[in-house]
Amino acid sequence: MEYLLSMPTWEHAGKIQYPPVTTDGNKADGQTLLVSDRNKYKSMLIRTYSTVWMIGGFAFLVYMGHLYIWAMVVVIQIFMATELFNLLRKSSEEKQLPGFRLLNWHFFFTAMLFTYGRFLSRELVNTVSSDHLLYKLVSSLIKYQMFICYFLYISGFVWFILTLKKKTYKYQFKQYAWTHMILLTVFAQSSFTVANIFEGMFWFLLPASLIVINDIAAYLFGFFLGRTPLIKLSPKKTWEGFIGASVTTIISAFLLANVMGRSQWFTCPRKDLSTGWLQCDPGPMFKPEHYYLGDWAPQWFPWKEVFVMPVQWHALALGLFASIIAPFGGFFASGFKRAFKIKDFGDSIPGHGGITDRMDCQMVMAVFAYIYHQSFISPHNFSVDAILDQILRNLTYEEQRNLYEQLGEMLGNLCKADKLAACL
Repeated sequence: MEYLLSMPTWEHAGKIQYPPVTTDGNKADGQTLLVSDRNKYKSMLIRTYSTVWMIGGFAFLVYMGHLYIWAMVVVIQIFMATELFNLLRKSSEEKQLPGFRLLNWHFFFTAMLFTYGRFLSRELVNTVSSDHLLYKLVSSLIKYQMFICYFLYISGFVWFILTLKKKTYKYQFKQYAWTHMILLTVFAQSSFTVANIFEGMFWFLLPASLIVINDIAAYLFGFFLGRTPLIKLSPKKTWEGFIGASVTTIISAFLLANVMGRSQWFTCPRKDLSTGWLQCDPGPMFKPEHYYLGDWAPQWFPWKEVFVMPVQWHALALGLFASIIAPFGGFFASGFKRAFKIKDFGDSIPGHGGITDRMDCQMVMAVFAYIYHQSFISPHNFSVDAILDQILRNLTYEEQRNLYEQLGEMLGNLCKADKLAACL
């Protein structure tokens, strides 16, 4: 979460050094607070320009549909991996290891194949179900997907061992560990975003929007009111920005859930990889419930009854997490950058830094949104969709046809014995 613009720093030996700590009331860890920064309006203009373009592009992708947003997430993951791979890269060592950088990407795309193969297997099968040959091929790949991914990983492991050189052991093992940390803390977490998208765009769009709202509100409150430093890891973040953003985010969560919950484009799950319009029964979670306020409402309050969707109460939990816990993803990133003596992970977004600088809180939020949905929203009992998913994932085409014939015989026998109304 950003409450501030870029911090003034000192250049020394090619790396950024932070100024010493002072006790000035308008300073935090030697940095002038944003409210006292003379260049804040120029920086704000640059930052606003970039933000408008990002929000506009994001809105266009939401309009285009689930598949396009998934493609956006993949592109973001590749940019994040590039920024983080380059963080510990040493050109002098790389010259002695031709092809070593390719190994990092081998592990990255193996992780991508494994993660998205698990998350999107049902959608992929449903997309190709009309083509018998392609359906059999995809079903086989999904059935043996775990083995294929393990074989690819072991191939990379053997590749790494065979490329070890005597004078670069330490550098190579450091890169190996760094690659796995990136995959665990960055790729794995951000991949939950895709699972949220196909559960219903609501469960992706609302959490992502709350992080953006929290960022903007914290920046504005800190810009105009911030005077009390919040945490030393991020010297220009203030309590005024933190509290103002928290209140704004929680209120926005309740209101946005009502707006988004009215559209089937947001609430319906996507069960294949097509881009067509969605129609479904949104379920009781998105159907307004009537609340009579009666004597609870003051005399001046214009409404004596209100209609609230059940999902709006769940949205409050998402808003609370986005405003209180998710910012610690930003604090973690700030501490990480200080450890490596860098100001930003990159410079691809003017006024914001790199892609990783914008996604630190989003990753934490995506995991929470997925776990919350699975724990409190998604039905835990067996459903037709869940059983079909298991059948498509684990049975061959011939086994599925055999199951279909056996079910037909069983239903036929039940009809003969009990004369079920459903059979008539």
